[in-house]
Amino acid sequence: MDIMSLITDFDDTKIDSRYRLVIIAAQRARQLMQGSKSQVTSKFTKETTIALDEVLQGKTDFMTGKEAKVAMKEAMMAREIEDRARARAKAKALLPQEDESEIKKDLSVYLSDRKEEELPIVGPEE
Repeated sequence: MDIMSLITDFDDTKIDSRYRLVIIAAQRARQLMQGSKSQVTSKFTKETTIALDEVLQGKTDFMTGKEAKVAMKEAMMAREIEDRARARAKAKALLPQEDESEIKKDLSVYLSDRKEEELPIVGPEE
């Protein structure tokens, strides 16, 4: 029995079209390639075939319609927040670590080094 014979016999009560079947299997295959554990014991060795087998056996959960759109938006927002946090951490690691007191000390030295004559004299207007 090969995987192509499974596709012709798939149960279309949960998956309404072959197009959706391919999309779900492709997304699951990507997860498997990134290190996710298989949910079924399969005689197949390739991630794409294992993913298709999982989907056809009904072991893969998926969302459709508005529920899927909401989940995608939430995932994108979570990814953006995570990316921003990583960028902040990276920027913080690159900045020199100086104490606030050191900065104030440097500023006070700079301000006290200016000569009195360099400062403009402002008097009352006549």
